[in-house]
Amino acid sequence: MFNGCYSPDRLENIEQKVTGNTWKKQFEEKLPFLGHRNWILVVDKAFPEQNAPGMEYLYADEDLLPVLKSVLEKVRKSGHVKPIIYQDKELGFITESQAKGVQQFRQELSTLFNGQNVQTMLHDSVFKKLDSEAKLFKVLVIKTNQVIPYTSIFLQLDCDYWNGDKEKELRNRMKLPL
Repeated sequence: MFNGCYSPDRLENIEQKVTGNTWKKQFEEKLPFLGHRNWILVVDKAFPEQNAPGMEYLYADEDLLPVLKSVLEKVRKSGHVKPIIYQDKELGFITESQAKGVQQFRQELSTLFNGQNVQTMLHDSVFKKLDSEAKLFKVLVIKTNQVIPYTSIFLQLDCDYWNGDKEKELRNRMKLPL
């Protein structure tokens, strides 16, 4: 319903805040600028805000899995990038008695990834990698309400329309090393 005190644009902004879609709109605006070697992190509630100048944060007032699903869909449909997926190695070792809901989370995550190659790395290694990457490349962090430890997912973006084989062929024709 239109209220004479608010312009249609103002009502749209209010609706986004009420429905929690603000992060989605911000993400959609940022995705075209992200490319090969950029990162998108969908992280749990305890993930720290870092001071690295290349890191930017969005807050999604939602659980991690729906946010991740939305991000993966948009990345896959972008046509210019595809994700290389990383997760914390520790997640595979947490028991249900340590973190209620972890088994269901792992099952739903497995279904979401649907057989895709997912690499694991120790959580502390993630910070070291991001520290060096953020010096050159943008790292977009989407923080969620997830409160199960080690559930953050890290997407390193790769070019969707070019691959290593094509690059190798190009370098061979140019007579340049990879």
